[in-house]
Amino acid sequence: MDKRKKPQNYHKAVDETVKIPSKKGNGILRYTVNVDEKNNIARYSLAYINFNICKVDNGRVLGYDNCHGKHHKHLMGKEIDIKLTSYEKIAELFETEWRELHEKANEK
Repeated sequence: MDKRKKPQNYHKAVDETVKIPSKKGNGILRYTVNVDEKNNIARYSLAYINFNICKVDNGRVLGYDNCHGKHHKHLMGKEIDIKLTSYEKIAELFETEWRELHEKANEK
């Protein structure tokens, strides 16, 4: 019996990486969203990476994803379960939080 998982019928709807220039504080924003055949969001990963701020978790300062079968937040190396309200709400929260963290780090 073949124990490999069947491939999911997902395709990437969003696959974007944005580099924040050094003079603006450095860092990377990554947005990945996979949708199913009905165009419903199946998987997502939003990440703010900046090794100047966070040395653990591959530099991930902040992130939200559902890649391990649960919706959760990454914050400075810690993983926190969250209750999903909607992807749109999580994306809004991510945008607000990464900007606040980025600004706070640049004040130092």
